[in-house]
Amino acid sequence: MTIDEKKELIENANSLEELEEVRKKIEEPEEEPKEEPKTEEEPKVEPEDIIITPEEERKLVRDAVDESQLIERKGEKQMELRNSKEYIDAFADYIKTGKNEELRALVTTNGYATGNSATVEVPDFVYDVVKTAWERDDLMARVRRLSAQGNMSVQFEAVAGDATVHTEGYGEVEAEQLILGIITLTPKSIKKWVGISDEALDMRGEEFLRYIYDELTYKIAKETAKTLLNKIANLPASLSPNADGVYDKVSANIIKEAPAIGTIAKAISNLNDETRDITVVMNKLTWGAFKEAQYNGNYANDIFEGATVVFNNTLPAYSSANANQVYCIVGDFDTGALANYPNGDDITIKFDDKTEMTSDIVRILGRRFVAVEPVQDKAFCLIGKPASV
Repeated sequence: MTIDEKKELIENANSLEELEEVRKKIEEPEEEPKEEPKTEEEPKVEPEDIIITPEEERKLVRDAVDESQLIERKGEKQMELRNSKEYIDAFADYIKTGKNEELRALVTTNGYATGNSATVEVPDFVYDVVKTAWERDDLMARVRRLSAQGNMSVQFEAVAGDATVHTEGYGEVEAEQLILGIITLTPKSIKKWVGISDEALDMRGEEFLRYIYDELTYKIAKETAKTLLNKIANLPASLSPNADGVYDKVSANIIKEAPAIGTIAKAISNLNDETRDITVVMNKLTWGAFKEAQYNGNYANDIFEGATVVFNNTLPAYSSANANQVYCIVGDFDTGALANYPNGDDITIKFDDKTEMTSDIVRILGRRFVAVEPVQDKAFCLIGKPASV
């Protein structure tokens, strides 16, 4: 057996068991060929024909029989399969029907698993679709994100004194009182569904998956943004411990102002010193009221003070808001809020062709585990509608 033949055996091994068999076969010393009687015209052996000794050859091939290399080769083969048209079409049918027998058959046939242990994985391009769709929501694209399993806690300074200038001989420096608050991020399942027609259901493979994952991810992102805005809008004006004496919620300054030239500037001045990337969130109708104030001022000022404006109709329009109701949020969503996605970019999808069957509508439900919370004190300022205007 030549060295190339031995290497080919290694490359074709698809399990640790097969690899071990190859190892044994390679390491067994081959029988030395019987020495042929020398003839008078013995062929001349060129030096380049003698590459390595048999012992060196066995060591070279043995060193190549490495589990990490096997895992890497298997991963490359699985990736090729996962991104093949055959796999993508089968995955699309799995989303439509909930049956994954065809997918399991594909991964089993290709030697990646046996029986029910075959793993059904999402095609790689889906992750790019999910990321792009999530970033389409301007608000959630600004929130810090991580992927940590289970509940997680984030600490913040609830009570802390400032440093003081001390002159020698003039009394003692007062000790700082430091109390940490703890925000707990508990993941919850955020669900959204889309109804599609039979015609849309007839889309094949990648086209169908791009449409479904893009639409569902965007809807889930918008629902997550709504959840975060509602939490921020209901933050207390000052810190206070819960029944157990723990500070478990940050606070936000609240001002009561109508849309005017100085309103956003006043809100920014009420943020803590750590805020940097300021975002203003409001209903589009509220934006119109601010712009009207700017027009009346003959464009003399940048009414939004250079901050980025994000529209979200979770907040009421100023014109329809009740007295004292928050209609605008100003703050830093990068340092002031945190989103945890325990399962990363994974979205669980369920298929329902029964509920609206008579209307030729198929429901597709998307679910993603998300925990999102404001995590820094005074990182947001809430603008409420004055009681009397």
